[in-house]
Amino acid sequence: MSAPCADVFSSAQVDALLAPLKAAPSLLVAVSGGPDSTALLLMVAEWAGRRRTTRIAAATVDHGLRPESAAEAQSVADLCDGLGVPHAILRWTGAKPSTRLQERAREARYRLLAEHAWAIGADTIVTAHHADDQAETVLFRLMRGSGVAGLRGMETMSRREGVSIARPLLGVGKSALIAFARAHGAAFVEDPSNAELRFARPRLRALIAGLTGEGLDAKGLARLARRAAEADEALARMTAEVEARIGAEGRIDARALFEAPIAIVHRILARSIAAVGGRDLSRIGLEKIEALALRLREATREGRALKANVGGAVARLTAAGKLEFSPEPARRNRQSAVGSRQSESGGIGQNRSR
Repeated sequence: MSAPCADVFSSAQVDALLAPLKAAPSLLVAVSGGPDSTALLLMVAEWAGRRRTTRIAAATVDHGLRPESAAEAQSVADLCDGLGVPHAILRWTGAKPSTRLQERAREARYRLLAEHAWAIGADTIVTAHHADDQAETVLFRLMRGSGVAGLRGMETMSRREGVSIARPLLGVGKSALIAFARAHGAAFVEDPSNAELRFARPRLRALIAGLTGEGLDAKGLARLARRAAEADEALARMTAEVEARIGAEGRIDARALFEAPIAIVHRILARSIAAVGGRDLSRIGLEKIEALALRLREATREGRALKANVGGAVARLTAAGKLEFSPEPARRNRQSAVGSRQSESGGIGQNRSR
């Protein structure tokens, strides 16, 4: 690595940033060709070269949404060739959706990256999400009414599509990454869709710029994420203690459950539903859990039975106050689904799009 411009990053700082990657023997770096992922590629290549114990490869997803995307992907391939890093261009083929385009493009990107990681034996996908991205994520979730778990934002390490996802740059601002890429003479591109206000992320970016004058900047949102993470960890510990007491696996004593704080109740219900319904916990809407908890609490107090479907699971409460969860039966057609919902007593509606 050449000497960093204006003390952008020293080798020791790069080592500290990439410390979460030390345990992975093989990495796949996601590189779009923008300044953030270009800086990440340069850091990881230099870091891996010094370590000599970590294999790295890179991949660029060409969504095919702009005429320039193929040439931009090839530019990344050329950069990787110069760095001695194996590179693959992954193409999102087929008809493109007319709604929720960025969300579905993101899902396709993770799917393609995960498939390639499996194919080359990479343990971890490394992405260039940074502090500004984290601020946008926290603000987006705040506006959507997320709970504490959502407000902690993106995790440095997580799993998706069966592969570990590492985000080592969450504490680094975008401007520092641009400076790093420029200091190393690396060419990069700016995706024009990042400025299109018809998409949510650019609108949030503009909103944060306006809120900065009122004191709610990226650092403030990062502080909120950190405190939410601390509260989330405390709630997780309390949840485990309550689960051990009430027997959360199998039949739950509903009366004992509702002696716990309602935030703990919500977590136990969500975990139980996700476990039997086969859904990702983060994809079960908090509002659905809140509605279920309210109905179950009322039924428990009144000593009556209740059956409700949510998140691919069926919750059954007996008049004696025993609560069980089972997978929702497969439904043959829309008509039978409508009829089944109409026959449920106390159902809280479906959430099948999640």
